[in-house]
Amino acid sequence: MKKKKLKKSAIFFFLFLVLIGGGILFYFNKDYLLKEKVILKKEIQPVKEHISYGVFHDTYQEAKDKVKEMSLEEKIGQLFLVRYSRYAVDENNGYYPGGYILFARDFQGHSKESMKKEIDYVQEISKYPLIIGVDEEGGTVVRVSQYFRYDSFESPKYYYDQGGFELLEERENEKAELLKSIGINLNLAPVADLPTSEWDFMYRRSFGTDVDLTSEYIHNMVTYSKNNGINSCLKHFPGYGNNVDTHTSVAIDERNYQNFLDRDYKPFESGIVAGVPCVLISHNIVSSIDSSYPSSLSQKVVLELRDRLGFTGIAITDDLAMDAVSQYVSDGNAATMAVNAGNDMIITSDFISMYYELLKSVQNGVVKEERINDAATKVLALKYYSGLF
Repeated sequence: MKKKKLKKSAIFFFLFLVLIGGGILFYFNKDYLLKEKVILKKEIQPVKEHISYGVFHDTYQEAKDKVKEMSLEEKIGQLFLVRYSRYAVDENNGYYPGGYILFARDFQGHSKESMKKEIDYVQEISKYPLIIGVDEEGGTVVRVSQYFRYDSFESPKYYYDQGGFELLEERENEKAELLKSIGINLNLAPVADLPTSEWDFMYRRSFGTDVDLTSEYIHNMVTYSKNNGINSCLKHFPGYGNNVDTHTSVAIDERNYQNFLDRDYKPFESGIVAGVPCVLISHNIVSSIDSSYPSSLSQKVVLELRDRLGFTGIAITDDLAMDAVSQYVSDGNAATMAVNAGNDMIITSDFISMYYELLKSVQNGVVKEERINDAATKVLALKYYSGLF
């Protein structure tokens, strides 16, 4: 009987020690635990005043004042970078697009002079000046130079291998002059992705697999663009790695988070330090950050760009009509999800339907107008920054 009582007492004493120890642990760690809880629930907030000291510090207040004068419809239109079609320009004009992105077929049959005339017309009929963008990376992606240069621009890596950063800068100066000569003010380049091997989908468009050299390259490329008055755009955040082509399928990135900290983020950080105004978000599903949504629709991914890397410029989605999104989001709310995730501009081949989707979402309270104001302010700040106003 005594042994049973002693055994029972020992069990109660052990449980007592566990409870006391747990209480002490909670007391000293409660702030940490609460902090973790807040981080997990953190939401994108309306633009903070510190943004005015970021990449658009000289033009932020002008943009903020201009947005106050705009209607909701005008502000929503500014959030779209629309797939260009000469035949849809007049119709689109009634929805106040923020700008257009042109592809190779848009330059076919044109001279530089006729292309400049067409873009000038599009600018003239728009109530607000337009961002006119293109992908002119060099190498395998040459939308403009294949038509308006004696030979297309080679890849940046090719020029670097031939003559280092000195030759690369010369070619980037030429590229900027070509783009400006036809009215383009945004080049969706350079590629900041770090492939894992030469067999990866993104390898030929990248600067290679060396993280330090790629980071130096990105810093220099952003600087070359700024010096030439052309806006650059890093892509494809948070880093493409060895993923498949998201134009045709969903890409699920299973690499661990430390890989992004040690490698993928570094070229983007380098470009942000150099003052890049735009970063394009990929459609890859990065499991270590957000296994539920493509990066372009993920608030967690955009928070990585904003909070961890300190980016204050414009976050742009890759085209939301691409299969990696259209296969994943089938209920017509991709634009709503993208804006609520914290993106400032949406590239789209389906402008008017997405415009009405977003307008309805604001009217129904699914998207707060403050979020629209935040994004529109940054878009207009870029336009002031670019001398378009």
